[in-house]
Amino acid sequence: MKILRYILFPVMPFYYLITWLRNLLYDLGIKKSKSYPFPVICVGNLSVGGTGKTPMIEYLIGVLKDDFKVATLSRGYKRKTKGFQLGDDQASAEIIGDEPFQFYNKFKDEVLVAVDADRQNGIQQLQNLPNAPEVILLDDAYQHRKVKAGFNILLTTYQTPYFSDWVLPTGNLREPRRGVNRADIIVVTKCPENLSDIDKKKVLKRINSKENQDVFFSRIVYSNMLISAEKTMAVNMLRSFTLVTGIANPKPLVCFFNDKNLKFEHLNFKDHHEFSQEDINVFSTKEVIVTTEKDFARLKCYPGLKNKLFYLPITVAFDDEPRLCAIVKAMVNSYEK
Repeated sequence: MKILRYILFPVMPFYYLITWLRNLLYDLGIKKSKSYPFPVICVGNLSVGGTGKTPMIEYLIGVLKDDFKVATLSRGYKRKTKGFQLGDDQASAEIIGDEPFQFYNKFKDEVLVAVDADRQNGIQQLQNLPNAPEVILLDDAYQHRKVKAGFNILLTTYQTPYFSDWVLPTGNLREPRRGVNRADIIVVTKCPENLSDIDKKKVLKRINSKENQDVFFSRIVYSNMLISAEKTMAVNMLRSFTLVTGIANPKPLVCFFNDKNLKFEHLNFKDHHEFSQEDINVFSTKEVIVTTEKDFARLKCYPGLKNKLFYLPITVAFDDEPRLCAIVKAMVNSYEK
């Protein structure tokens, strides 16, 4: 794969030019963006996948849901439906996509979960509802510039920061690095647990944020308990198991289990993998399966996996969470209800 990316290096300037020109047309107002008189918060990245958007959206839900009517709006990647879909009792990964389905499973009684590839239409459909939301969280919409969010949160991982990357196809960036200028908050995600102040300063120097931008560092926090459809189990009770992942970057999860000296095999699938019946048949032969929350939502419907399938919950911890919370709430409260 790396060799192919080097071979495609001559293509990179053309991709750079196209994405740069597209953004310029929006910046100049030649291509139109629509803004809204209520809070629309966009969570996204410059790179392709794996930066921690899902836990960031869940964090924002936790911050806002007790004081505001909140909705999430995603594209619904790899779903088998088209147009606007609102999560309801019939929701599944096939109908609304795996990550929105995770939101729905966790927050269905507290927030609205919707999908629409056309974010403008999705926002309009949400506003037409009798219980219209007061705040909309846009999941993975940083490049969807037809919508001008009131607040942009850009995520970049500590291991592969945008400032050390290249645009596609040689690198992983969806657009040139200067796209960071649209961000109100920049979050460096998946940091080591004991990241030193010196290392933070090195990253801050490379980011070189503007006066109107705030930068935060975050890390993944793994639970010590595994959850299944019917029970829980302490991680340290595991003897041997099969780890099944269908996410962009499973390395931190693998490192978590390795650090605990646990014995496991890893069945690694690409992000948003559509599990086949052949996959399920293989899983059915395993004694204990541990997976991610996103993959659990898709796999739990198979009866043969019911008593052996667990997921490991994760949360995100910030270096200065009270300040982040205050900034988000202040932005939302700046709009008249």
